[in-house]
Amino acid sequence: MTERIVPYQPADLAEPAELVAAIRQRRGGHLLNLDRMLLHSPPLAEGWLHFLTRVRQQLVLPGDLRELVIMQVAHHNGAPYEAAQHAPIARREGVSAAALAALPDWRAAPALFSPAQQLALALADAMTRQVQVPAEQMAAVRDALGERQAVELAGVIAAYNMVSRFLEALAIHHDD
Repeated sequence: MTERIVPYQPADLAEPAELVAAIRQRRGGHLLNLDRMLLHSPPLAEGWLHFLTRVRQQLVLPGDLRELVIMQVAHHNGAPYEAAQHAPIARREGVSAAALAALPDWRAAPALFSPAQQLALALADAMTRQVQVPAEQMAAVRDALGERQAVELAGVIAAYNMVSRFLEALAIHHDD
């Protein structure tokens, strides 16, 4: 393994105590490699914790849609750490193993995805690849999911594009 440009903080990091304790509580008692990198900047780590906790746990957007678009963003952005973290969550949210395997070319296997999932994946594709989304595409998402879920879906896609870009810029990997 090559030397890291920015090293991870130690796995047994204790300070800042309140923040480290909050992150450990969310993560089942340990720090992920992502957390160990974020903790170089306590304000960034704290904001990340609060923002992404809300994105993942407090939206009304169905979990299968959330996790499918997270996995699609990870695929598009070449972010295997993000995919490794979210594949088990996607499975718990009811996404089949066959659907996860089909994500790179999901349009070739439409039977694996509900109409709402297809709209969500198409939005993830557009937001991640082109950034701008045609008005008629966003209108179709709004018409199918309602205004709140359309906004939440776009927010999840945007948030996890941020996550994958952070992970890849700092070479954060699952097996480090």
